[in-house]
Amino acid sequence: MRLTTIAAVLAFAVSPAMAQNYPDRPITMVVPFAAGGPTDTIARITAASMQKSLGQQIIIENAVGAGGTIGSARVARAAPDGYTLLIHHVGLSTAATLYRKLPYDTKTAFVPLGLVTESPQTIIARPDFAPNTLKELIEYIKANKEKVSYAHAGLGAASQLCGMLIQTALQTQVTTVPYKGNGPIMNDLLGKQVDMTCDQATNTTGPITSKQVKAYAVTTKTRMSTFPDLPTADEAGLSGFEISVWHGVYAPKGTPPEVVKKLSDAIVAAMKDPELAKRFRDITTEPVAPERATPQVHEKMLISEIDRWAPIIKAAGQYAD
Repeated sequence: MRLTTIAAVLAFAVSPAMAQNYPDRPITMVVPFAAGGPTDTIARITAASMQKSLGQQIIIENAVGAGGTIGSARVARAAPDGYTLLIHHVGLSTAATLYRKLPYDTKTAFVPLGLVTESPQTIIARPDFAPNTLKELIEYIKANKEKVSYAHAGLGAASQLCGMLIQTALQTQVTTVPYKGNGPIMNDLLGKQVDMTCDQATNTTGPITSKQVKAYAVTTKTRMSTFPDLPTADEAGLSGFEISVWHGVYAPKGTPPEVVKKLSDAIVAAMKDPELAKRFRDITTEPVAPERATPQVHEKMLISEIDRWAPIIKAAGQYAD
């Protein structure tokens, strides 16, 4: 037997005894985005809380590139022993359609361990943009579609998905301007170089509070406690409009049930941790209810979101490869 084959067999052979002793060494949590971004921040807060019940350090590893698919592929290839995890947002579900040649099957390559948080986005514009309400914005876009510019952080980014959903709802195409991150978008929005965007509340709370940008709506079913006067998109004129940036933790396919349970229990415990709740609130998000931090609920969410976004992305004809 070749050495590579032996190594592969050993990597994937996780005995019941090993699972029972899990974890007996540090765990790596792969973040498929850059350090300092929203997903990285959520990962570090979550890992710090999970460590308390697991009794082992969780090391954050940023594996950046290709809209999060490089980090995802790293975990899909990892040994299913519970020592390499993935934390990802809604982009994992959309990548299944955005990328026509993924090195893994999104529906089967991972074991969903539990949802962590679900954050709203806000529809915002430069401070001097003419529309003052979402209804006015809708009318303005329909009348001036050639003039309106929408900034997003690249294909598969939450901001791009939100913009796609807005254009689909309005059956109107505007000029989209891709960026390499949300930071440059905000700079150009404040500098009046682009008209509008849709971004996570974790990034927009400060500019909205200081009135550096004009806010039109929040993209979830309920209003934000931070901005109780900011209507939901559904309330303000986009009937049925809803998109959130949800995050979940994953293990590679084949991870033993005993290990999955220990990890899921650690996520549930983290969602009940007052320190985690406080740190999440500091970045304008909330932990999910403990009953949603389970493999069953998480898997249902992942599959439903893959199925939801597939026809929207195909209709738009916007692919990342």
